[in-house]
Amino acid sequence: MNPQNRTSRVRCRTEDTKKKLIARLRRIEGQTRALQQMIAEDRACIDILRLVSSVSGALRGVWTEVLNDHLRGCIRDSLEHKDTSLLDELADLLKKAR
Repeated sequence: MNPQNRTSRVRCRTEDTKKKLIARLRRIEGQTRALQQMIAEDRACIDILRLVSSVSGALRGVWTEVLNDHLRGCIRDSLEHKDTSLLDELADLLKKAR
């Protein structure tokens, strides 16, 4: 099955972790709106670049947290059942992500 077409729900994170991730993403959403406004207002490039850097770092943090959940939950469960397909899928993702 193509990983982008998955419809089943996977529970690899706690409700607390989910809430924290959603809060982080909402902050990032606010920052991206601020970026749009800064560009519309012709703000200084250096100020825009600083905020872009901040957004990028925040997204890396979300990526890292979700990866951690995936490794400690989904991948671990998969390996306990002798299924390496998720490991192969993750390896492909990591090749593309860098």
